[in-house]
Amino acid sequence: MTKKSFQEYYPEPFAHCYGCGTLNEYGLHIQSYWDGDESVCHFMPKPYHIAIPGYVYGGLLASLIDCHGTGTAAAALYKAAKERDSNAEPNTRTLTASLHVDYLKPTPLGVELEVRGKVKELTGRKAVIEEWILANGVTTVRGEVIAVQVPESLVDELLQGK
Repeated sequence: MTKKSFQEYYPEPFAHCYGCGTLNEYGLHIQSYWDGDESVCHFMPKPYHIAIPGYVYGGLLASLIDCHGTGTAAAALYKAAKERDSNAEPNTRTLTASLHVDYLKPTPLGVELEVRGKVKELTGRKAVIEEWILANGVTTVRGEVIAVQVPESLVDELLQGK
């Protein structure tokens, strides 16, 4: 049996995101996992994810930082809630409050990308995740996501189909 990705735990109303939603037919379907104290996601860009010939479009790279970051934040908030109360089934779905991306060098097409993240701060409903993207072992992008837990009222509304 293989372990589930962070994104596979999202309830149905929160599983439609273009970057990480399992229910988005046309989405990227990224999958993030714990790797020790870091999170990791592997993604193979398609030939149409192009900026200029041979290189990945920056918007795709920002999407990878964004969705891997919110997934990591959700998993970190869940882990923290379970440590406080092992019987809890907390709402830990997060949304992006801030996204910062620095493009360090062009990211080549044709190689699998590794997106890594680390929890920088975890306070209340907020998580700050620092991230980086590697292509052939070289860091081409750095980023930071500030993610906030979805308000319980929105969760209730979406789960009730309003």
